[in-house]
Amino acid sequence: MTENTGAQHAAATPRNTWAFQDMDGYRAAHAIVDVLQAAGVTEIYGQSCPTAIFLAAEKAGIRQIGYRTENAGVAMADGSARISRKIAVVTAQNGPAAALLVAGLAEALKASIPILAIVQEVPRATADKNAFQELEHEKIFSGCTKWIRRINLSARAAEYTSRAIRIATSGRPGPVVLLVSPDVLTEAVAPFEAGFADGDEAFGMFPADRCIPVPAKIENLAGMLMAAKRPLCVAGGGAHHSGAYEALAALQELAGVPMATTNMGKGAIDEDHPLSLGVIGNAMGTRSPAKFFLPYIESADLVVFVGTRTNENGTAGWTLFPSAAAYAQIDIDPEELGRNYPALRLQGDARETLEAVCATLRQRKAAAPAERTETLKKEFQEARLLHQAEIRPYYEVDRDPLRPEQLLHELGRQTGPITWAADASYSSIWLVQYIKCSAPGTRFITPRGIAGLGWGFPMAIGAKLADPAHRVICLTGDGGFAHCWAEMETARRHDTPVTIVVLNNGVLGFQINAEESRFDTHTSVCHFGPIDHVAIARACGCDGQTVRTMAGLREALQSAAASALPFVIDVHIDPKAFPPLTAFESQHLALESRGAASRAGE
Repeated sequence: MTENTGAQHAAATPRNTWAFQDMDGYRAAHAIVDVLQAAGVTEIYGQSCPTAIFLAAEKAGIRQIGYRTENAGVAMADGSARISRKIAVVTAQNGPAAALLVAGLAEALKASIPILAIVQEVPRATADKNAFQELEHEKIFSGCTKWIRRINLSARAAEYTSRAIRIATSGRPGPVVLLVSPDVLTEAVAPFEAGFADGDEAFGMFPADRCIPVPAKIENLAGMLMAAKRPLCVAGGGAHHSGAYEALAALQELAGVPMATTNMGKGAIDEDHPLSLGVIGNAMGTRSPAKFFLPYIESADLVVFVGTRTNENGTAGWTLFPSAAAYAQIDIDPEELGRNYPALRLQGDARETLEAVCATLRQRKAAAPAERTETLKKEFQEARLLHQAEIRPYYEVDRDPLRPEQLLHELGRQTGPITWAADASYSSIWLVQYIKCSAPGTRFITPRGIAGLGWGFPMAIGAKLADPAHRVICLTGDGGFAHCWAEMETARRHDTPVTIVVLNNGVLGFQINAEESRFDTHTSVCHFGPIDHVAIARACGCDGQTVRTMAGLREALQSAAASALPFVIDVHIDPKAFPPLTAFESQHLALESRGAASRAGE
């Protein structure tokens, strides 16, 4: 009894924070790393802490990706998870580093991206004693994660890590957090024994489980599709998580259903298909490829949502779709079903549910109404021709400075396997509107969950690390790029030759247009001074080229494609240009009117 009491007292006595930590033998850190390796983790994004994790990971062959800022690090993990469709891991030290993960985890929560954040705590013996950088991490992460746990017992480290990965990748994917003290990580434990028999899906991949609605609901949706005269299917980011590309294409052919996507669903459908509308939502103003499809959308009698949150941007503030239409919604998350539109609820995996609907249509020997299909093909082709006539003057006419439409037209001519990335705000709108997807499954990585500025370039780094065989082209504004210049050094150090195309116009584009829209004026911070982004790139050991003409752009794109270094193309762009956001249509018309008057007076 005396010895046991003495041992308890010794364990509760704080040790010097800098006391030597023994990593010989098998420790809790090794058990955590073994679980990560069983989940297919090949990189951990983190700067230094928890150090025991990285020392164990290095021995296991897991690569440490050291970023410059924590908020960029979690965006890298996000980009990696989106491309690999498996759990990504980021770490942080207690205190300010942990707090800087919050915004990125919030993006992952809204965008349904599985990220495991392993956050170092203060040693157990110094908890609640105002230890250095001690914070109540549970409260900090409570609003931006699916699940949080503290590992207090080293013997359960592997168990909690396994559970965290399963929770992150199951149901609606999302971020999870494990809090662990350094003294727990260095305690000796029994070796971890892998035992993950997950059937068809691998441990660490998502979706971890695939399910479908009951047969009656599948039959109901099949009947609704065949009875509709003007149906529409809208695919969101969940279609990518599920890998539902072939199922969407099959439904389009079998039932003759026109297909559209949200911004996050971009890439899920073939936009060259005669019955494809492309990206719809809040950017359907003048110059939008979807502008002339608006009459069809407004007259739809059935709208089927697939893996979309029916959020504000995807529905143009919930004004886009007609109130008289019938609705059906396929989603893995029951909370999303019927959230904004009363709908036939089909809780299930997007791919499996769509395949079940297609199987039902085949059993019924149902065929798309030929007359309706041919009529819609002609209607949609007319809409595309109207768009081409409207957009042509913006990219064919010589302009000084260049217009974004000219830049995107040239980017769209790039060939080979490409993963596209873009920053938040205007960059992602320009990208999804004007780069056509002809191969379903092409990824367009954009931070549209909560749309944090400065995350596009770090996401591109993570995407390149996840799939080095694909070229990665990232579009970012000069305002957003300024948030993450330091990661140029990260990209160089970790040998990730991404191409960064900077829209250099000296303004915070969305901010200035939003202020003008609401107040007919703007604040002074919307403009900032000139920046030489190529000089920054070269200072970090990267390469780049400044562009002011179309000839210069073509040359820079060739150089970037051939470069083994991260390459910045600093494109000087008309500061008055903005994408076709429906809300800013009146500003566009006013600018065009002033331009016409100016040309008439010359």
